[in-house]
Amino acid sequence: MIKSPFHSAFKLQGKSFNSKEELIDFSKEISAEVAEFLMDWFDNKSFVEVKTSGSTGKPKIIQLQKAYMINSAKATGEYFNLAEKTTALLCMSHNYIAGKMMLVRALILGWHLDIVEPASNPLKNLEKQYDFSAMVPLQLQNSLGEIHKIKTLIVGGGMVSEELLGKIQNLKTEIFATYGMTETITHIAVKRINQLRHAELVSSSHYKTLPNIKISVDKRGCLVIDAPKISEEKVITNDLVEFISETEFKWLGRIDNVINSGGIKLIPEQIEEKLARILKNRFFVAGISDIVLGEKLILICEGIQNDDLLKEIQHLQTLSAYEIPKEIYFLENFMETETKKIDRTKTLALSNGKK
Repeated sequence: MIKSPFHSAFKLQGKSFNSKEELIDFSKEISAEVAEFLMDWFDNKSFVEVKTSGSTGKPKIIQLQKAYMINSAKATGEYFNLAEKTTALLCMSHNYIAGKMMLVRALILGWHLDIVEPASNPLKNLEKQYDFSAMVPLQLQNSLGEIHKIKTLIVGGGMVSEELLGKIQNLKTEIFATYGMTETITHIAVKRINQLRHAELVSSSHYKTLPNIKISVDKRGCLVIDAPKISEEKVITNDLVEFISETEFKWLGRIDNVINSGGIKLIPEQIEEKLARILKNRFFVAGISDIVLGEKLILICEGIQNDDLLKEIQHLQTLSAYEIPKEIYFLENFMETETKKIDRTKTLALSNGKK
């Protein structure tokens, strides 16, 4: 149970509240999902139930301790120096942890929070300036002309393409990529991704952990998160990383996605990063069964067929011979998860026969 309902400086849509009941009633005018979460947040249980995104497996409902969610909110506030009366914009889905934690941060830290529909261009009709917000890469891509309305932005829910990285370098907004998951109550590490001088480009690929979080790697080379203030047990991930220190790491890809092709282990995320230099539409690489290689590397692209694409890829010098796809498949539209990420498994199944 939350002893103090919310910070005295907290405002929602510019309005202050005298009680949690008054806040809940007002939130019903915004959305049923926001009101439902606030009712859960203020009830007598020590936890809330949250749905995982399904990007790495079947979506499921897990329980998160409210005390840990408060600790996570405080860690974000401390890291980004976001004190009470910080103006913040919630423009992500209210149904998942990223959106719910924006609410929790505002409640606990005393922010002035505005909520808008999670559209692809959430800043389009807004005149107000904000200190802090969170977006997915698609929202950032579609908001470049108006992103100056946000002072500090965190981006999660997918990789930021190299093309988008180039577009944001000279923007005044301070933009950070985040690493985290529902089980870690959103981000446990961040990295700056714009306003980078050339000498900083190497270190920019390293995530740095928030306060009170330590990391290590297991025998597989996967990240292990030790965060006693947000999880009773260590969180063992399936994320392959390059270990830099107890507070810093470079993300390489997911061990679930590793392709063993003729004895050569290929990490799709690293190959995709290289291919992003020439591919403009959405795409991903995967491994499919092959009699000779065991698994062969293929590329799946969204859009119309391009018979010259393989030749372009073969001339991409950053790719090794093993990283050149053996086949390319084209699909008009990719399958997506509820949070608009590419559903690789369903899309891969759909691509059968679409070469």
